Amino acid sequence: MGTSSARRATADAMGTIAVFFPAGILFAADSSAFTGSRYLALAAGAAITIALAAFVLRRTPRFSTPADRITLFRAVLVGCCATIIVPTLGTALEPGWLLIAIGTVAFVLDALDGRVARHFGCASQDGARLDMEVDAALLLVLCWAAVGALGWWTLAIGLMRYAFVAASWIRPALKAPLRPSMLRKFIGAAQAFALLVALAPGMPVAIGATVVTLALLLLTVSFARDVSVMEWSYHQHPDGAANHLLTP
Repeated sequence: MGTSSARRATADAMGTIAVFFPAGILFAADSSAFTGSRYLALAAGAAITIALAAFVLRRTPRFSTPADRITLFRAVLVGCCATIIVPTLGTALEPGWLLIAIGTVAFVLDALDGRVARHFGCASQDGARLDMEVDAALLLVLCWAAVGALGWWTLAIGLMRYAFVAASWIRPALKAPLRPSMLRKFIGAAQAFALLVALAPGMPVAIGATVVTLALLLLTVSFARDVSVMEWSYHQHPDGAANHLLTP
């Protein structure tokens, strides 16, 4: 059973990468950018897809679930989004409706993998971690796409989670898990939604900037609240902060 599960997980990860390349090549070739930029676009999309698929391969024991396959498909979509936006970086070109369409599908499917995991009874911390990494990658890609229209400040949305992870390497309090929160999930989803709205062709810059600014403010408040709770809990229960945070 263990060997079969490991083989299935390996096949799912390799299949994810294999599915990306035909789509990535098509999107890169469809770009009006010069040849070198097309290769860079394909490489960026491939790097993101491979990095996300690798999370399945690093599991011990190695396994894959129906919910993971949906999340891995989302990883392919995120890789395709990266391929689409790279040729537009530093230019006057807009990513266009293709990015919006693929990004929206990746965003909407985020609500499906969790339901599938609960339906089949295959929810796991590893699955949640993979889902979170795909969400973070999608946000970062959309932030890069928004730089041309709104400015470099939009990267704060995509980089905030990575900054938090980096801070947890030196702050033990930030490694403790938090209680599940619907508000936190809503604020996280609002980031991708706001960026997709701002990136829609024809969207006035003022409206796009306002929507993304509000989303960033919500995200900042959410992170600040979580950090304060984790720090307070750690100082109150230094030997069992994680268990304390998970206690209902």
